[in-house]
Amino acid sequence: MTPSDKLTDRKRAAITTAAIAEFRARGFEATSMDRIAAAAGVSKRTVYNHFPSKDDLFAHILQELWDCSTALNAIAYQQGQPLKPQLLELMRQKMAMLRDTYFLDLVRVAIAEAIHSPQRAGDMVAKLGKKEEGVASFLRAAQDDRTLKAGDPAFMSHMLQGLLKSFALWPQVAMGKPPLTPDEQEAVISATVDMFLAYYGA
Repeated sequence: MTPSDKLTDRKRAAITTAAIAEFRARGFEATSMDRIAAAAGVSKRTVYNHFPSKDDLFAHILQELWDCSTALNAIAYQQGQPLKPQLLELMRQKMAMLRDTYFLDLVRVAIAEAIHSPQRAGDMVAKLGKKEEGVASFLRAAQDDRTLKAGDPAFMSHMLQGLLKSFALWPQVAMGKPPLTPDEQEAVISATVDMFLAYYGA
């Protein structure tokens, strides 16, 4: 990568960061490309060179949110291995994403815009919902290995991740609560897995 390429990447990152802050503070409609350019410390032309429109910039932010969620696909079910340690590791990976400040900022922007303009964010929200199929696939494999009871893997995935989100996402996003401490994170993960297995464990 040439120095010019690195500078271009830094400017693009600065624009994205500035846009997230502006969208959070003012919402999509009230945010102008002029304000984003000023906040990023670049010219308006530079902003438009990277993102032809404000819609394109917002779509890029939602894509970043989508990309952040891909970490959930990193763990595959290990047939013949004890289920609980695998679930604990899967939930620790999920927790790592939920405590990431950049990810939380992306979620705040996406949710705020989904409330004000459901159509604009609807496609990406649906896409993010499909991403959680990675967890459902893990649970389906556990069912095939007879370590989990029968049930709808998508429903089970929603329940499993919902327990984490109720402590480590929604209070931080909606009420400005501080992130969980490492001890609190581990306590939530452990209780979540224990509760899940108490109901669904084979």
